[in-house]
Order: sequence, then structure tokens, then C-alpha cells
Amino acid sequence: MQQVRLSAIEERVYQAVTALEVRGHVPYPDLIAQETGMTQEELSEPLHLLTERGLLHREDSPMAGLDFGPRWCARQPA
Repeated sequence: MQQVRLSAIEERVYQAVTALEVRGHVPYPDLIAQETGMTQEELSEPLHLLTERGLLHREDSPMAGLDFGPRWCARQPA
């Protein structure tokens, strides 16, 4: 099992996404920003990096006509 080293910001964003999911909230960017205390613009790079590392994946709104933007879902490290 290989450990993935995360920067402090990546760790903060990942923890925010998982915390939102545990509480039953959909991890939309605005909620992740609120949870981390960051702006949505500041989230862009860590979300991208976490997706590249396979720790998050992006899902688009599943309901036609109701687009609240992408949501970011955590993948548990293998």
C-alpha cells in the first residue's frame, strides 16, 4: 500500500470533502470553500491535484435542469 503525500492545503480540502460527505452534505465547491475557509478560486488547484491523484472525482449534476455545479466526491485511498 502506497501512501500519498499531500500538501497542507490538499489535506485540508480532502478532509473538508470527506467531512461534508459524512454529514450527508453534497460537496459542492461553495460548501467546500466554506468548510475550508478558502475561496472557490483558491480551491481550483487543490481540487485538480486531488483528482489527478485519484483521491477525488468530479460528478456533474445528475438531475436535468437542476445544475448546482460540479460536486467533488472522495475516493478512499487503496
